[in-house]
Amino acid sequence: MASTVKVLLVEDSRFDALVLSTMLRKFHCEITMAKNGKEFVDMFLEGRKFDIVLCDNDMPIMSGPKAVEKIRAMEESDVKIVGLSANDNAQEVFMRVGADVFVPKPMKLDVLEAMIQEVINKKKNTMV
Repeated sequence: MASTVKVLLVEDSRFDALVLSTMLRKFHCEITMAKNGKEFVDMFLEGRKFDIVLCDNDMPIMSGPKAVEKIRAMEESDVKIVGLSANDNAQEVFMRVGADVFVPKPMKLDVLEAMIQEVINKKKNTMV
């Protein structure tokens, strides 16, 4: 099935990761997990490709915004990056380093669904 959305979920909280991955499964996404920003960057360095990245802000080893900054410096512009945080101040930081969208935690199902649908539509348009 070519329209499967490949999601990288970058989240150090097991609870938040479980909630988000449960929501993503409703949309039949292929989910890969990373526990910190370094794992996120390493996956891109290994050549892994994702359609969308959901990235937490505060994580051990490397923060979400630092990882986003490194990914964008690698000229990875096709992947949609969503910054996540319960801290509203994180929005400015995420957007400044190249995130496409910022969503406050907890993420609502309808917000996630709209983002996944946007990625599916983009994939369909690039296949034509």
